[in-house]
Amino acid sequence: MSNIFDQSFHEIESLTFYEILRLRIDVFVVEQDCPYPELDGFDVDSSTRHIWIADEKSPVSYLRVLRESKEVHRIGRVATSIGNRREGMAQTLIEHVVNTTSGELVLDAQAYLENWYEEMGFVANGEAFEEGCGRDVNSGILHVPMVYKREID
Repeated sequence: MSNIFDQSFHEIESLTFYEILRLRIDVFVVEQDCPYPELDGFDVDSSTRHIWIADEKSPVSYLRVLRESKEVHRIGRVATSIGNRREGMAQTLIEHVVNTTSGELVLDAQAYLENWYEEMGFVANGEAFEEGCGRDVNSGILHVPMVYKREID
């Protein structure tokens, strides 16, 4: 498996960021048929971390980490290309975030992935909700808010 890249927007080469956006759109907008405003302004924030694994050509697994407050970080946009799934890349990225980020980690997991996140130490911390897709607020994807429970020494 290739190295993990962990960079801010200003550190990423423009072609690499283009490929990150392509991956995110391919997974969330095209594959999941969920048109939404992908360019939300958070990518360029100086505290946002873009973390990915690349093959010889482009990013194939990705997530971003947003700083919500001094002690809370939000994991989002977890995506792996179809041809690279079930190889443990997304788990490797989540583990990287757990090991390199202090404070509380939160995310909104797609409901079908709740058990997968639980296996990595996340627990549900709220009611499931539907994340809307495009203009039709009644056609969304069920999500579960989760928080990472750190081991207390």
